[in-house]
Amino acid sequence: MKRTLGVCYYPEHWPESQWVEDAAQMAKLGLTWVRIGEFAWARMEPTPGSYDWGWLDRAIEALGAAGLKVVLGTPTATPPRWMLTKHPDMLAVDKDGKQRGFGSRRHYDFSHRPYRAECAKIVTALAERYGKNPHVAAWQTDNEYSCHNTTLSYSSAALHAFRDWLAQRYQSPDALNRAWGNVFWSMDYADFSEVALPNLTVTEANPAHVMAFRRFASDEVAAFNRLQTEIIRRHSAAPIAHNYMGQVTDFDHFATGADLDIASWDAYPLGFLSDRAPSTPENRLRFVRQGEPDYQAFHHDLYRAVGRGRWWIMEQQPGPVNWAPWNPDPLPGMARLWAWEAFAHGAEAVCYFRWRQAPFAQEQMHAGLLRPDSIAAPAHDEAAQVAVELAEMPDVSTARADAALVFDYASAWAWETQPQGRDFSYFHLAFETYRALRRLGLNIDIIPPDCADLSAYKLVLAPGVATLSQPFLTALAAYKGISLIGPRSNAKTVEFATPVPLPPNLPGMTATVARVESLPPALTVPLSNSGQFVHWREKIETTDEVVETTADGWPALICAGGIHYLAGWLDDIASARILTALCHKAGIEADPLPEGLRRRDTETHRFLFNYNAFDVEWDGKTIPAAGVSWQEIAPR
Repeated sequence: MKRTLGVCYYPEHWPESQWVEDAAQMAKLGLTWVRIGEFAWARMEPTPGSYDWGWLDRAIEALGAAGLKVVLGTPTATPPRWMLTKHPDMLAVDKDGKQRGFGSRRHYDFSHRPYRAECAKIVTALAERYGKNPHVAAWQTDNEYSCHNTTLSYSSAALHAFRDWLAQRYQSPDALNRAWGNVFWSMDYADFSEVALPNLTVTEANPAHVMAFRRFASDEVAAFNRLQTEIIRRHSAAPIAHNYMGQVTDFDHFATGADLDIASWDAYPLGFLSDRAPSTPENRLRFVRQGEPDYQAFHHDLYRAVGRGRWWIMEQQPGPVNWAPWNPDPLPGMARLWAWEAFAHGAEAVCYFRWRQAPFAQEQMHAGLLRPDSIAAPAHDEAAQVAVELAEMPDVSTARADAALVFDYASAWAWETQPQGRDFSYFHLAFETYRALRRLGLNIDIIPPDCADLSAYKLVLAPGVATLSQPFLTALAAYKGISLIGPRSNAKTVEFATPVPLPPNLPGMTATVARVESLPPALTVPLSNSGQFVHWREKIETTDEVVETTADGWPALICAGGIHYLAGWLDDIASARILTALCHKAGIEADPLPEGLRRRDTETHRFLFNYNAFDVEWDGKTIPAAGVSWQEIAPR
């Protein structure tokens, strides 16, 4: 499939006399896609039940006449002010019981049924009008589910919906009491109407209660999204996407993605490095204008899995953003590098955010391809260069990976619910495992936790997966390759109890995790070779082969056939050493790369991405600072 570029555009922000010129400039730049509409509800429906489509008709026509294809967003992330007057209880409530307010965006509660009905009305009207429009070639539902911590709401609407969800899941209060272990602390319920939300408790709520609420909240996001996709599909055959975000685990993206055709995400490398990406202080400074070298790639591979092979970047950072703690300017070349890295990981489209920087409101400090005065910003010319390069090399389809990493959203909820150590983060554990593999030059596929066939891979890793699914365990038992499970995997039942037999309870393995300890930052557990355990350590009793021990004599890595279990969180030194050995055992080439240089193979090309601010020499090549290099390779 041919890879393409696009941009996000807000015709309602600009004089109508400017639309045709903007469209012509976009087409001249080499763009194909233009996303519009996702924040324009107040312009589409100025008053309840009164629609104004004329401006949107003309905007779509202006873009289409220039040869551009439209991604039309449903506007449900920004309900207009009259909506709150009509439904004053539609606002979400935070964990402390404070109601959110109007004045920005995402001011709604996923569980509020009257608001869902209002969403159904506007999406129906939008789909009926534009479902057959030849210029509308794709759809986007809402915008950035969960942004600004909006998945979890502790409102009256959420309470009533949660009780209904519990009644359907457990069927009786007695079954719920048994599943949750409510005999502890005399927490039994006689009726579902007695169950409250797990906030404002004196001390921590029952973790099973919290996990049930997290599952419910995730299901609410999926149901809200499904409401829209079902309406759109009745009127349009165009593919439907949603734009997810970076390091957001509040809802199960695999479940929501099941109702979509395309997974997309919004990539802001510098904002993420400043705001959330796992990194050391030294690397934050080293890559301050480039972004963490593995963070974007991790999400590319994750969303390729969520989209079942089809994925886009719906918003790509072009310059400084406005929302992070600090907002540096990208190095020259990074807007090009980020786009090519996405294409090398299989992206169908990369859409820059936004066409022209807004001179007003909350995002006026957020750069675009054009300055507010319509002069080209630096990323404009880099996008033009990518467009030319794509035309010369249109096929960069992704290649098969030798290694697979399981990623499980429910595990993120589990270890947030009961971290046992303040710095234990499931996302960080999974990401550091991914990063270690990428530093060895590997292609990696991310796979869902219920993956039932592992035969395509030579190496499979499942770090920190709280509850290994039965399909995965069955596939693991039949798997002929090398696997690395743990630490802290299969440590809880679905209802958040400690399972008996004790973990890890893996096929063919006789190991038992007898005790665990979380390690404060100043405490580590050295391994018998090099490196150490950090954050987390397990003491294992086993008759299986002990591959490596800790310095104090406990098994650190054990194996039974091809299944390996890791009893702690590895530091970078131990991780590189152990994963290199497992790659060699699996027959995978592991080639350590210079710091900041990353490799990605497609079916036809090998790409090198230099995240450094200086040139790097590798394998007889010079890769310039913030540069991309590629060469043809034999098909894999």
